[in-house]
Amino acid sequence: MKLISKIASILLAGLLIAIVWFNHSASISPAPDVLFKTIKGETISLAALKGKPVLVSFWATDCQNCLEEIPELINLHQQYSSSGLTIIAVAMYYDPPNHVVELATARQLPYAIALDPEAAHAGAFGDVKLTPTSFLIDKNGMIVMRTTGKFDVAALKERLNSS
Repeated sequence: MKLISKIASILLAGLLIAIVWFNHSASISPAPDVLFKTIKGETISLAALKGKPVLVSFWATDCQNCLEEIPELINLHQQYSSSGLTIIAVAMYYDPPNHVVELATARQLPYAIALDPEAAHAGAFGDVKLTPTSFLIDKNGMIVMRTTGKFDVAALKERLNSS
């Protein structure tokens, strides 16, 4: 029984180290140079947004945590867009575009909504598969925060306020 406990402890420690390493390595990597096409027909270039913070959030209309984050994203948009923050919510490739448009219209989402029908953006950001997954990109074009699952609003605001 002690051997099983030791093995479990080693595996848990390894998992924690891997998570910390992944989060650390994601926090120092450059953002991919991608173009987003919004549901309103606009094209947004990450390269053109250099000098401003950007929050890219991968989501789906059938993801409960994603839907729960919408009020937080609206608040972030209202609080920080005048300071230059751009929020781009990228709908996952499997999300029917008409569902995305209907939800964005019904909820009057004030930030950019992009489609990713070929999963190219998800691939460019490290093969995103889980929603919600969010990336905060600093003014220098570096990913400084990656969150899988609901993001920590206080930590995100702290990063935005310190830049």
